[in-house]
Parts: sequence; structure tokens; C-alpha cells
Amino acid sequence: MCRLIAGRRAFTLVELLVVIAIVALLAAMLLPALAAAKERGRRVACLSNLRQIGIAVVLYAQDNSGRIPYGPIASAFTSPFDLYPSTGAPTSLLSLGSGAPVALGLMLNLGLASQPKVLFCPSSDQRIDADAQLANVGLRQAQGSFYYRHAGNTQLFDSPTNNPANPEHLQLDNLGNNRNGFPIRALALDTQFLCPPAFAMFGIASSTHHQQRWTDILFADGHALARPNANGRFTVNLSNDFDLDTSFGAILNVFEWADVAP
Repeated sequence: MCRLIAGRRAFTLVELLVVIAIVALLAAMLLPALAAAKERGRRVACLSNLRQIGIAVVLYAQDNSGRIPYGPIASAFTSPFDLYPSTGAPTSLLSLGSGAPVALGLMLNLGLASQPKVLFCPSSDQRIDADAQLANVGLRQAQGSFYYRHAGNTQLFDSPTNNPANPEHLQLDNLGNNRNGFPIRALALDTQFLCPPAFAMFGIASSTHHQQRWTDILFADGHALARPNANGRFTVNLSNDFDLDTSFGAILNVFEWADVAP
């Protein structure tokens, strides 16, 4: 007696293509959501970094008669590669061309000694090697991810009239008012900086975060918030060489937007 074994019916080519198309469609629907979730996670990590910086600033102020990290005094301008030509101008530098710590870099041997990478945003739009930048501190110029407002100097170069030895707005509990008459609140924020490729010859390159959609801000009371970069209000956009003359004023203008951020 013979038993007939029925053969299995295989997928046709059309059916296989339909399945592949459905899988591709589902992936296309899910990938943006996954990317958005990943970016939200990075933004949360960035805010956490800023809060840690805020704690370090408070501890620094407690050990320095209430003063926030400031300086050092800028040396005489000798090279266009020096990105700190005026004392107390808002800056993202961690050290000068000489390697001397500057701005937030002043806390690397103190409050941030055990966690130096909080000076970098995990959602940079350009590749950044935090280890390499930190290794430069003490040797040459190094740069972090956040602008820091250690005073309100907007001059391109120091001069006797700038009076850099006696800057304003250094007491954490009495920062004063900004140029628009509103209380100074923002101490640090994401760099959203755009410039032409030609600026690379001076060591200046674009540095943006969160696809320029959000800017994370550290306030003087220690809290940090993400705010939409609506209409590029937190972006410093230098379109040509002449904009360098007003670059510090443009960066300070971003801080003044942050001062009134709800």
C-alpha cells in the first residue's frame, strides 16, 4: 500500500517580493522613530553633563569667594590661530595655545577631574574626539562642546580700556544684567556655530549639536533645559571673514536669548 506525500507549496516570487516590501515599509516607519528616541537619549545625556558642570561651577565658586571660573588673562595677539584673543569673551575653549586651562577648563583639576568628558555633548553633529581634546589640555589649544560665559567681553582684542583684570558679572549670586537689561541667567550652552570651510585654515570649523534643532542650556541656579532652536536663534552663523570682528558679540547674543528662555 503506497502512501502519497503531499509536496509543500513554496512562496512564489511575487509573494516573496511582497513580503520584502512589507518588511522594508515597516523598517522605514520604525527607523525615524528609533533615531528620534536615540537622539532624545543623547539630549538627556547632554543635559546631565551640563548639570554636572553646574555642580562643579557651584563648588568652584564656594572655594573662590563666590566667583565663577574666569580667565585667564589673554596674551597679546600673535596669531589668527589663537581663538582666545580677548579676556572674558564667551568661549568653548578648554585651554589656550600655550596649553594653559581657560574657562570651563579651569575645573579639570578640581570639580571635573574625575569626569572630564562632561565637557562634551554626546550629540555632536560633527565627529569629535573628546580624549584627544582632553589630552591637549596643558600642551596646546583644546576645545569642548559648550560655550561658557565667564564675563561679557565682546572685543576682538584686549586693550587697556577693556580692563580685563576687573571684569564684570563674576559673582555667582550676583551676575548682574545683560546688554538688554535682563538678569543674566545662562552660563553655558551647546555650541551651534556655522562658518565657511575656508575658515579651516585658521583652525575654525563648524560645531553644532542635536541637528541644530535643540540647544541645551545651563542656568546659574544649576538647572539645565533643552530649548528649540527656532529660526536659528541659538545659532552663530559666520558667513565671511568680516563676521569674525563681531563673533563674540554674536555668541553673547545667543546667551541673551537664553537668559529669557522660559
